Amino acid sequence: MASPQCCANPPTPSPDAREGKDKGFEEAKPVIDVLKEQGVSVVGAAGYCWGAKVVAELAKANEIQAAVMLHPSFITVDDIKEVKCPIAILGAETDVTAPPELVKQFEQVLSSSNTGIGYFVKIFPGVSHGWTVRYDNNDAAAVKSAEEALADMTDWFNKNLK
Repeated sequence: MASPQCCANPPTPSPDAREGKDKGFEEAKPVIDVLKEQGVSVVGAAGYCWGAKVVAELAKANEIQAAVMLHPSFITVDDIKEVKCPIAILGAETDVTAPPELVKQFEQVLSSSNTGIGYFVKIFPGVSHGWTVRYDNNDAAAVKSAEEALADMTDWFNKNLK
């Protein structure tokens, strides 16, 4: 859900920002409904950058069975407190929209919760906001970090969508 433009310029809240996230949530629900009508029994969602907020809303509404957020934006501790499905949060060491301190707060909330919801939180060293979608293909370390995030996401869904 992220675009290179979004991640090159981390978002700042604007009056239209909330509307965009709400719209993403509302547009995702009928897609999930159709999947379930077709016999899909479990659905996961991944959100990059501001798309993480859409995923958070889906997870809070119990619309999905597993969630992954990558370099999330607009996510609050209160959002994490309301998540109702297993969640992985992949953050960047250098990120003004979701600094490591905030990602660690998310982990603290998840670890102290007595809901039994599975979680995985990881802060990738040496990368900045958008590293999973915006990196130099000639930079071996950057490619490795992006591939590692993809593997973590895939593993999370394989573990939690059965």
